[in-house]
Amino acid sequence: MPEINDARKILAALGMPPAQQNEIAALTLLALCGLKPNDNWLSAQRQSTTISKGIMTFIRNEYGRAYAPNTRETFRRQVLHQFVQGHIADYNPDNPSLPTNSPKAHYALSEAALKVIRLYGTDAWNDAVENFKNTYGSLSARYQSPRQASGIEITLPDGNSFILSPGEHNELQSQVIKQFAPQFASGAILLYLGDTANKSLYVAIEELAKLNILVSEHDKLPDIILYSPAQNWLYLIEVVTSHGPMTPKRVIELNEMLRNCQTGRIFITAFPSFAEFRKHMRNIAWETEVWIAEVAEHLIHFNGDRFLGPRQ
Repeated sequence: MPEINDARKILAALGMPPAQQNEIAALTLLALCGLKPNDNWLSAQRQSTTISKGIMTFIRNEYGRAYAPNTRETFRRQVLHQFVQGHIADYNPDNPSLPTNSPKAHYALSEAALKVIRLYGTDAWNDAVENFKNTYGSLSARYQSPRQASGIEITLPDGNSFILSPGEHNELQSQVIKQFAPQFASGAILLYLGDTANKSLYVAIEELAKLNILVSEHDKLPDIILYSPAQNWLYLIEVVTSHGPMTPKRVIELNEMLRNCQTGRIFITAFPSFAEFRKHMRNIAWETEVWIAEVAEHLIHFNGDRFLGPRQ
């Protein structure tokens, strides 16, 4: 739909990070504007709306995208929080004193964003965008600049890049993406990447939903999730620098979380060194894999009956 593509362009122009330029973010913007298919951006309105009965219902009725009820937290945590930080939306404008968990919590397009959005497609658009960014800055730049000097940069094959906060855990995550993935998961796409400072740094909401993986704030996802479309394999990777390998308990938890996902599952624990691996080897579940960064070209298979691959 052209409206969704236009919304993505608007979000990019207003300085939103790549993770907030996807379809769910674009649809959220359209809902906040009250913009139906074939409406002109000039008709955008500022209106207070809740998430489930407001935004999600509007998206289902007007754009035919039906998101499951438990994706409400995805809208809140992965879209609306960032919209508020980027001055695109206001939180509880009608009653700022509402508690955080109030069922009356609501959002509205900010006055500043509304003025710019109404000018999309006109000769005044570029100047309006510059004025907005000069006043409020770019959220994408704000996310990167505090960590740019000492952070850990990851660039994906599709060009998406992230700056992880510094630290041993995130350094190992970077090695998994840069070394493990090309060698042992060639062609796989990133679906989820956490960060020690932002547990949901990157979440491919739409791709996860297509696999019947519906993420809520209560789910304890592994540190990294990769998916190979060619093989229909899901790589579930725990990155261990002090605790948290793929134990039998953890495998059961993940299998339960993924009970509606019809993919082959590969459970992997990544360690920085043999020394760290030896601390945890007694707790690692059978039928899982171990990757050690200091010998990055090899895998350890817990059970040698077969090589890397799903067990189901």
